[in-house]
Amino acid sequence: MQVNTDAKPYDTINVTPMLDLAYVLLVVFILMTTASVQGLTISVPKPSNQPAKEQHELIVLQVMQGGALLANGAPVTLAELEPRLQAAKARDAQMSVAIKGEAGAQYGGVIAVVDLCNRLGVNMAFITGRFGT
Repeated sequence: MQVNTDAKPYDTINVTPMLDLAYVLLVVFILMTTASVQGLTISVPKPSNQPAKEQHELIVLQVMQGGALLANGAPVTLAELEPRLQAAKARDAQMSVAIKGEAGAQYGGVIAVVDLCNRLGVNMAFITGRFGT
């Protein structure tokens, strides 16, 4: 038997078996993780059939692009709005104002309405999303 003395020794490591082992471990990890995840049980409250006992007045103020104000769809000026809000607050102390600013409206018009509501102590909310939807 002849021994080949001209053969060069291997100076690299064959990583293919190590990659095979890594892939097998990855698959086992994925399978074990998905098998151990369980769904959450959520109890959603059911609505009652009874109407709400308290309903408070709501005024929707729209600040239009040209600076005009609409109160529940009717045009109104800022000077006319103050006594209207005071009268509504006198009728219902927990009344609210929903402020809806059109996309192209000047920010100053919205701030003027917010300042008025703060000065009168009126609850307010902002309607977000696209105007008119």
